[in-house]
Amino acid sequence: MEKKRILIVDDEQELSGIIAEMLAGCGYDTDTAADSEHAYSLLGQKNYHLILLDINLPDGTGFEICRQLREASHVPVIFASARTAEDDRINSFDIGGDDYLQKPYSMKELLSRVNALMRRAYGGEVDGSLGFGDVKINTASRTVIKGGRNVALAQREFDLLCCLCRNKNTAVPKDKLISEVWGAFSEVEPSTLTVHIRWLREKLEDDPAAPVYIKTVWRLGYMLEDGK
Repeated sequence: MEKKRILIVDDEQELSGIIAEMLAGCGYDTDTAADSEHAYSLLGQKNYHLILLDINLPDGTGFEICRQLREASHVPVIFASARTAEDDRINSFDIGGDDYLQKPYSMKELLSRVNALMRRAYGGEVDGSLGFGDVKINTASRTVIKGGRNVALAQREFDLLCCLCRNKNTAVPKDKLISEVWGAFSEVEPSTLTVHIRWLREKLEDDPAAPVYIKTVWRLGYMLEDGK
């Protein structure tokens, strides 16, 4: 399976390091941020599969990060905080959080919550394999084969293809594609997405000018259409 990337946002840097090491040992890629500014910077550069988010931060709150995140992305969020008030728990779910862990918590419980949320969010993928038509995608090795031959894709092309494939036969808005592939707060222009779509068609469609699979959905975005 493709390694899932987790962002840990917590000003307790020693704790973040321990969590990152534990998650890395369980097959996840991790980044850490000790404040909101660093978190926003990372979210503008990379796409993440899950965010572990503290509420109290030196320059803001996890609540504000989650509110802004939900305007651009559906990435799963686990709040982790020493705050025990019921209102904090309720607020975390009302603004789009998916789970809430009260500090101190065990690494075993954290891993269980992370694994469960990953399964719910990304469980449709079997053995790291995706595909359509005569195209086979291996997310673990990040390889693409079309009609028995290898097709070389750049990183963003591959990520975009996987995003479309995971939403097969569903129209995906441009802003969601940009968020999922380039980062929730990326400043990438829609024209960049258009260029990457064109490159994918040139590499994977038999007739790029009349695509059978990678379709434009007028005024919305794109869809990977596969009748299988």
